[in-house]
Amino acid sequence: MKKLNQFDTLVIDEFEEDQYHLPRHSHTYYEIIYIIKGSGIHQLNKNLIPYQAGDLFVLSTDDEHYFDIQERTRFFFIKFTDTYFNSNKKLSCDEFLLNTPENFMRDKFLKENVLKLDESCAIILKNTIDNIRAYNNKATISTSPIAFYQILSIFGLIKESLQQQNIKIAGSGIDNDQIISYIHQNIYKPKLVQIKTISEHFNISQSYFGAYFKRNFMLSYRDYCNKLRTQLIEKRILNKQLSMKQIAYEFGFTDESHLSNYFKKQRNLNPSAVKKL
Repeated sequence: MKKLNQFDTLVIDEFEEDQYHLPRHSHTYYEIIYIIKGSGIHQLNKNLIPYQAGDLFVLSTDDEHYFDIQERTRFFFIKFTDTYFNSNKKLSCDEFLLNTPENFMRDKFLKENVLKLDESCAIILKNTIDNIRAYNNKATISTSPIAFYQILSIFGLIKESLQQQNIKIAGSGIDNDQIISYIHQNIYKPKLVQIKTISEHFNISQSYFGAYFKRNFMLSYRDYCNKLRTQLIEKRILNKQLSMKQIAYEFGFTDESHLSNYFKKQRNLNPSAVKKL
């Protein structure tokens, strides 16, 4: 089975087996998976999705999956990194510059359901996959406009299928400024900054959001929230305008003791010591 290495932006892989050769796992790259033949269950994140010949799956970074093969299955994999589409932006239509293929692959609906294609679209998809299979012997496939447009057309089929089912496509991607703005607005309400809540707000999976945040902000989401909350609490204490009881209430702590224990854990310092600074 072919794997992406640090020099690859695109890898095409095809294999057939009775038992899936990998345990449940995630990737740092993206995958389009087409079922050429066979059937079984695709365990995608926490969802168990029956699959059969002609089905298509898209996996974004940090999705976890495994195939429970019930009937010998032939898989066709298209694996690519962020660099693959970024380096070919000049070939993309305006719409895909705004709503990138990577954004389609994060759509929660596609992690919970098999994509439904009408007969004509299913035939086009099969033909597209056959075209990529035929072109795979070319050494220049990762830089080929022909291969790129074939892969891009798969996302056109995905979009058409979702529109036919009146399913809203997840926005135009993750905006880092919007994430930070959301955190700063809601840091006073613990439930609203739980990773489950914020990932649902931005319509992406919890596992992907956590990995994405750490990759883009250089610290974990939890550490960022704790650091921000602690800094704000310390400012309140130093300002001496509010009592500890009022500060605890403002930040959603159950009482002063809860606030003090939290602050001491984060700063290794008692709030009373801060007042003396």
